[in-house]
Amino acid sequence: MELKDYKIHFAPVQGHTDWIYRNLHEKHFGGINAYYTPFIRVEKRNEFRMKDLRDIAPEMNHVGRLIPQVLGGDPDELRVMLTMLTDKGYDQVDLNLGCPFSMIARKGKGAGILPYPEKVAALMEVVGTFPALHCSVKMRLGWEKPEEGMKLLPLLNEAPLKTVILHARVGIQEYGGEVNREAFRAFYEASRHPLYYNGDIRTLEDIRKVMECFPRLEGVMIGRGLLANPALAKEFRENREMSRGERLQKFKEFHDELFELNGERLQGDHQLLMKMKTFWEYFLPETDRKILKKIKKANKVTQYNDAVAEAFKV
Repeated sequence: MELKDYKIHFAPVQGHTDWIYRNLHEKHFGGINAYYTPFIRVEKRNEFRMKDLRDIAPEMNHVGRLIPQVLGGDPDELRVMLTMLTDKGYDQVDLNLGCPFSMIARKGKGAGILPYPEKVAALMEVVGTFPALHCSVKMRLGWEKPEEGMKLLPLLNEAPLKTVILHARVGIQEYGGEVNREAFRAFYEASRHPLYYNGDIRTLEDIRKVMECFPRLEGVMIGRGLLANPALAKEFRENREMSRGERLQKFKEFHDELFELNGERLQGDHQLLMKMKTFWEYFLPETDRKILKKIKKANKVTQYNDAVAEAFKV
């Protein structure tokens, strides 16, 4: 597959990839075929959080392609979410069957639903009642073992899905431990839907290895790797790594506009600093640890700006 045809999707990361981040990422870097929203869920009385509705509002999003993600688990809740998205004019949605966090999984949602084929089947039945809404599934190999995902594969193969995105870990690993490429291969070889690889893609070489190992893939989905290096997809499209000076200049421009727009949206310096400290949880991991410590300890904007200026020195 030629580079121009290989798709890179930006995985949603709660607390990071909101509409401001997505818009600025496309403006400063690009290279992404589709951005996904952090998952939407139904609250009491079939209502939605205002922050979720704002995040998916078409007027707030200026990326080329945005795919809302919904939290899978309950068929009735799924129906409410798909109805809402259809009413807002969306023609594609991603169903999250991969969230590994225990507070979600123990409710039988996210990756917690994977050991229960009958519950997944009920979700696929709901998907089938929205023929105009193209649905993808983002999932794990299983909750405790890869065999759980393989047991679901015949069901998924028959479901009206557009694509499957498979993170090559089980849920109980969360984001630690090794990815299981052999278990991914078994799923890959038997899947009848276009498939994306997800899990521990941090460099150009990582993307190339996945392409070589799994040549029939539609593409890859990257989350933390893009948070650490927002230029990764751009570098892939251009088939070159940025120089350190070029990278720091681009990263500074991105950071500064993100800081400015979040400052306009949030109330007070404390909220702004908390938001920007979250940004540095993944961003530029090669930054000197002493500088990162200064950023995390800053309780005034002046302190934060001084520490960030050090991080961007060439």
